[in-house]
Amino acid sequence: MKKTMKRHSFISRLASLAVVCGLTLAFASCANDDLAQNGKTSTDDKGLTAFCTGEPATRTTMEADGKFYWEAGDKIWVKDDSGNWKQSSNSPTGKTASFKFLMPGKYTAKSSYEVYYPGKNGNKNKVTISASQTQTEPNTTAHFGASGDCGIAKATRNATSHEFEFALDHKAAYLVFKPYTNDDILKHCYLTKIEVTSDNDITTTSTYTYTLDPTADTGAGALTGTGNGKQIVLTTKGSGSYVNGFPLTNTSANLTTNGSYMIIKPGTHTLRIRYWVKDVASGVEGTITKIIPSHTFAKNEYVNMEADLQIKNYDGDHYYMWDAQEQYWKGHEWNSAAPWQPVLNDQSNSNYAKNNTDLRYYHEGSGSPFNATQSCATLPNVNEMTWYAATGDPRWDADELWTTMGHLYKGGMWFKKKSQISGYNVNTAYDGTDWRTNGNGGNSWYVSQTLPSAADANNYFYLPDLGYYYYGQLKYVGGYGHYWSSSTDSRDRYNAYYLGFTGRNVYVRYTSRLYGYRVGGFE
Repeated sequence: MKKTMKRHSFISRLASLAVVCGLTLAFASCANDDLAQNGKTSTDDKGLTAFCTGEPATRTTMEADGKFYWEAGDKIWVKDDSGNWKQSSNSPTGKTASFKFLMPGKYTAKSSYEVYYPGKNGNKNKVTISASQTQTEPNTTAHFGASGDCGIAKATRNATSHEFEFALDHKAAYLVFKPYTNDDILKHCYLTKIEVTSDNDITTTSTYTYTLDPTADTGAGALTGTGNGKQIVLTTKGSGSYVNGFPLTNTSANLTTNGSYMIIKPGTHTLRIRYWVKDVASGVEGTITKIIPSHTFAKNEYVNMEADLQIKNYDGDHYYMWDAQEQYWKGHEWNSAAPWQPVLNDQSNSNYAKNNTDLRYYHEGSGSPFNATQSCATLPNVNEMTWYAATGDPRWDADELWTTMGHLYKGGMWFKKKSQISGYNVNTAYDGTDWRTNGNGGNSWYVSQTLPSAADANNYFYLPDLGYYYYGQLKYVGGYGHYWSSSTDSRDRYNAYYLGFTGRNVYVRYTSRLYGYRVGGFE
């Protein structure tokens, strides 16, 4: 899976300063030619001062090259000569390259004033970065103002022209998602949302948590304060061609096809990114997960997040009767020249192994203990399985997508790697006894419905619900996971232990060695 991050600074794109000038015409657009001609600072007959902006680099929606534009509903805040907060009395009615913000209050006592843009959901110098952001078509940032884009500017009077000049310095960080795929299944799917979870705060779940502080960051200004939200969901749906989401028809990064933008609080974050995709034909919707290691996402910068989306494929070759020498459908796999192997739930074939003259038949024998020596020899034994189940912090994931034998599924369990499990022991189970010899009947445990945190994700491994075969019939793919151990039940020569799970619990039990359970996958 390819993950590419490139950082770009908006500061480098500030071609020139926007001009804050006093004019008598209310709600008029300010063109670049006007900026060169207007040389006076004045107020209109309503006592409103016009703060006139000019260059695209100072505005609030972002083009692909990092340039900004003002959007409908944008307003700015300034403290007047009395120290009172004033909000502009007007705002653009649509995307514009320049605009006159008319400010109530008096602005003659000082040579410079701080200008604040707290976003559409902000107030004065208080900023809310939304945990729920929406983009209705590819490669547009019209949602930035509502999502939490923000900035500060120092408006300084020009000694000659008496005009105030400023350029808005943006204080949020920006993620630019560029997903693509070469997976034939995904090419028929749509991107419906992007879920980003951090190891620390990137958003607010209560109003006005962050503050635009011009004195922070050695005087350069910064977004200060600590939020309490660690997850942002960007919905990528609109109308018309995008009612189902953004297409995934591109085989390389392409902003026009599905470029998506998210605003987060700047900082050093470890991110888990879940791309939600949907197959409209089948109705299956799920996630493809990427982990971004700790990285500093700086203010006033955008980071390109290129992602080669691939669904994890699990082959059909790892189903075995317990410790058989050969896999369940050896020589007649689903993709072979003469297939016997069923590929969908409840399909069956009678050509399964029926006795020990077939190398696909289970390993016979008994003892206390009797351990696997063939296909299950390297698997965790029953004691180890109990550690995974009881203290491996199993966490259900109902949405991670995967494929097997040409079909799309979702659902599986995250377990801690054995190196992360305190007390993990080969010779005794979690309860201090040796299940290989004492004939324990098994146990079950409830599982968490919460995914591992972004910071902790690499300490877990994933096992999908790959179902099993029994008497030649495929059962419960996408519903149950069943994985052999290397241990038999010491009381019964026909049974062996396995680890199984559903969306509610995980269990370690014994069952007939005739079952075609999965072999491998543990870490």
